Amino acid sequence: MNTLYYGDNLDVLRRYLADETVDLVYLDPPFNSNATYNVLFAEQNGSRAAAQVKAFEDSWRWDQAAAAAYQETVERGGQVSLALQAFRTFLGESDMMAYLAMMAPRLVELRRVLKPTGSLYLHCDPTASHYLKMLMDAVFLPTMFRNEVIWRRTGSNSAAKRFGPLHQTLLYYAKTALAAFNAVYAPYTKGYIKDYFTEEDERGRYQSVALTGAGTRTGESGQPWRHYDPTSSGRHWQPASYLYEKYRFLTGEDLAQYPLLERLDKLDAVGLIHWPKKEGVPRYRYYLADAPGVPLQDIWAYQPGTEGVVNGGKTGCIDEDVKWLTS
Repeated sequence: MNTLYYGDNLDVLRRYLADETVDLVYLDPPFNSNATYNVLFAEQNGSRAAAQVKAFEDSWRWDQAAAAAYQETVERGGQVSLALQAFRTFLGESDMMAYLAMMAPRLVELRRVLKPTGSLYLHCDPTASHYLKMLMDAVFLPTMFRNEVIWRRTGSNSAAKRFGPLHQTLLYYAKTALAAFNAVYAPYTKGYIKDYFTEEDERGRYQSVALTGAGTRTGESGQPWRHYDPTSSGRHWQPASYLYEKYRFLTGEDLAQYPLLERLDKLDAVGLIHWPKKEGVPRYRYYLADAPGVPLQDIWAYQPGTEGVVNGGKTGCIDEDVKWLTS
């Protein structure tokens, strides 16, 4: 617990981490930056340990070490072996091939130490993201791919004879179908609230939402209620789970204990049914105060010039939490 291991992560993984002991992996393996990151960790006497250079110098070349890493993974067989052999046929003994030969055994070890409920996020740029995704498909299986998240990493980037490269990528994979995922929500914009939460009562702003589901039913859910017959329009009564939670909050009772049509009476009695001004289909009231926000999507792009548009009194811009890096 709370231990920082310093050195080659492949060696650390194999020596110190047991199978299925890790909940979450995040890695940002550098590629082709021509940076020597080990200078940040230089010894006070000015020396550099060989392990430091191996761990932190971002200079990948097809050499004896790369060939040995490649051969070790290939000899283990399986999908990862087949993927590396295909890469070598296509890429030859190139710098990129050296990089993939280095990454393959590390990804295999990272999958090994993940719990069945664990996940891995790999941060990369378009230089190698497509190769890494294919390699991770071989390690984790394509069915365990969850997202390719695009992050706008800088405000602008001038480039000759091409579009400015602004983004980097997060590849998100699960260990198994049991992997945990906690939804993240961003606040609504004021414009969204104005357009969708158009009604208001003493509890606050709300939007009216369909109280029925598609398809006819022969049971109670297909029966008329308050002079409206859902079957006539090919639908049936289907109160949302939100209404059960809201009713329990307002009354302390379990709405499910009542017959279906009586549930609708109970909901109406506590003011959760929306009746159109003109005679029409009854709907339910979904309150802004209960709405969690907009589920985070797979593009994270800070948008300058959007100050004040987010609901809740915030002065920040859209996607302020993932603002791009500055100098």
